[in-house]
Amino acid sequence: MMIIGEPIFFYLSFALIIASLTDILTFRIPNWLTYSTLAVGIAYFSVAKGYEGFLFSLGGAAAGLGLLTLPYIIGGTGAGDVKLLGAVGSFLGPKGAFIVFIFSNIMAGIYALGLMASKGLLIGTLKRYGKVLKGFIITHQFIYIPPSNKEKKIRIRFGFAIALGTISYLALWV
Repeated sequence: MMIIGEPIFFYLSFALIIASLTDILTFRIPNWLTYSTLAVGIAYFSVAKGYEGFLFSLGGAAAGLGLLTLPYIIGGTGAGDVKLLGAVGSFLGPKGAFIVFIFSNIMAGIYALGLMASKGLLIGTLKRYGKVLKGFIITHQFIYIPPSNKEKKIRIRFGFAIALGTISYLALWV
């Protein structure tokens, strides 16, 4: 429903840049940014497309929030990331939120691999997972080998990954 070049596209882009910068610098995405972006998305589509636009935007927000709720509950992501994906969903609808979720996870995985490589941990991590796989093939049992303390300290800025995932979605689908 969103067209690149519309002023609303620039608003979303600006919000994602701010979210990325604050996430990179502080590991936080401010509520004022996520809530205002969510409100702008719902308001815009409600005014532009009426009731249908309202449902599109609200459904996207709900999808975005829902997709990251479980990862948040188990400690895999922060509340700001959940709210940011909900805000993005308010612009892109349920299908867009889902695709951005997939793309964001791919971007986060690439980001994590790069981060581990830059810290000299990638080879050790791959060896650890290789041992887990070898153990599974031999014993037919999953025997988990916990990460090292250095691996545990790696933290991904998922807000940045959401921004990259959104850009990827907009570049490929809109």
